[in-house]
Amino acid sequence: MLRMIISVLVFCLPPFIPLFSQSTLTVPPDRPKLIVGIVVDQMRYDYIYRYWDKFGEGGFRRLIDEGTFCKNARFSYLNTYSATGYATISTGSMPASHGIIADEWYKRLQKEKIYCTQDEGVKAVGGSYENGMHSPVHLVATTLGDELRMYFNMRSKVFGVGMKEHAAILSAGHTANAAYWFDASTGTWMSSTWYLDSLPQWVREFNEKEFPDLYLEREWEPLYPEVSYVESLPDSCDYETGLGGRNVFPYDLDRISRVRRRERDYGLLGCVPFGNTYTKDFAVSLIVSEQLGKDKFPDLLTVAFNPPGEVGRLFGPNSMEMQDVYLRLDRDLEHFLEFLDQQVGKKNVLVYLTSNHGVSASPAYLKTLRIPGDFFNLNGAVTLLRAYLNVIYGNGNWVDTVIGQQIFLNRQLIEDSKLSLEEMQNRVARFMIQISGVARAVTSTSLESNYFGSGMMQRIQNGYNQKRSGDVILSLEPGWISRNGDVAGHSTAYRYDSHVPLIWYGWKIPRMVISDPVDMTGLASTVAFLMNISYPNGNMEEPLPGLISR
Repeated sequence: MLRMIISVLVFCLPPFIPLFSQSTLTVPPDRPKLIVGIVVDQMRYDYIYRYWDKFGEGGFRRLIDEGTFCKNARFSYLNTYSATGYATISTGSMPASHGIIADEWYKRLQKEKIYCTQDEGVKAVGGSYENGMHSPVHLVATTLGDELRMYFNMRSKVFGVGMKEHAAILSAGHTANAAYWFDASTGTWMSSTWYLDSLPQWVREFNEKEFPDLYLEREWEPLYPEVSYVESLPDSCDYETGLGGRNVFPYDLDRISRVRRRERDYGLLGCVPFGNTYTKDFAVSLIVSEQLGKDKFPDLLTVAFNPPGEVGRLFGPNSMEMQDVYLRLDRDLEHFLEFLDQQVGKKNVLVYLTSNHGVSASPAYLKTLRIPGDFFNLNGAVTLLRAYLNVIYGNGNWVDTVIGQQIFLNRQLIEDSKLSLEEMQNRVARFMIQISGVARAVTSTSLESNYFGSGMMQRIQNGYNQKRSGDVILSLEPGWISRNGDVAGHSTAYRYDSHVPLIWYGWKIPRMVISDPVDMTGLASTVAFLMNISYPNGNMEEPLPGLISR
């Protein structure tokens, strides 16, 4: 009789609910076997909701429905540049501490600009010479990967993957087994001698398959009928830069990648959604080939999806092209999560997904709506500043250079002229604040001699590094971006640049939503806490209470 009752109950269960699920038979380990950190370049928080109805069930929706969604995560500094975001995520510290204040900055003694990962002391491995001189040498704080490697006496494996070198390197850190980035000259994955003497066999075999040529022989057309892209502006907008002189679907990638060139421009792959698929496939191959998550020492893989940032730069955040990138990325994520399930198991993998910064609306688009905003002509403003300083102090090269929104004065000339640096900084700040588009002009002297505990001044101070920042830092008005040819931009502390999604998934992560404010410097400390390892040495933020209290 009892057996009959059980049989009836089993028969009556819905077919999609297993009688004994895997979660009831197995218990997650004390530590996840694999940490996968996913960073989507330039992903605004509101993209989640804007495209939600078009997402499938297995990508972004699965991450949020089965994980923890931090709805109010943000970066708390002014200079929300690409490299700065990656460094902040991996180190859990502000630019003031980790040193990556922007994608590039000015070295006063050498009087030259330097790229954030530039290192002439290393050589290319597997790619072109000029694209191989990169390392984490300028990152002055440890990363999560560094701490993981040191805790387990270098037996944990740590890798960083991204089409942009700074995305791979700054995420992986100093002690990683390798960081791999895309060489646009050769269409292959490469590294540098900081990490490797030669490419592993599996990387060489992956490169030999020449996937970039296959992708760039295709057309990029909408995934769905154009009429269904109601969340975006019409396909043809005057303010879009586009690709190959074209800003409407479809895009003949073979033609565009060969315009005025004998050889193919593989850099185009980083500007289209197929670059995401290519990155995902390389990450999958890495996990299998390096046997990540297969022993008792937990491993870490960071994966940067860089193409969305390039599409935002070329088309803007409201474009159909941007929406199509995310609908296709959603499918890539679905495949990646399914692979992780099969290869490592959901209970054994801890996944976080976030972004390195957001993006503004296009000022040209804002103008059509009569919303304030414009392109800031920094070079023109500095030309006026130079003329003004020549009138006040006499003819001289008083301004060394301007990078981003930071003005570097000629300190040697100021000292030789027996002038006060502080007085000149203040005069420059007073002049610049009168120019349209400038909300604040803050001197390095004021940042070094005061503590700002809240508001915009605190965010400016968080991004200020005494060794690398300029003499006068500019903060633009809302809706303004620097004029550099991009349709839309970033680098401000306003919400559209600083508010990003943060999603946790897998291992022991509960299904919940956290609405409390979350600082992005807390990501690294949270992972370190969950792993019971040391926090990165520049980290000062507490772990997220909503996760560590469960």
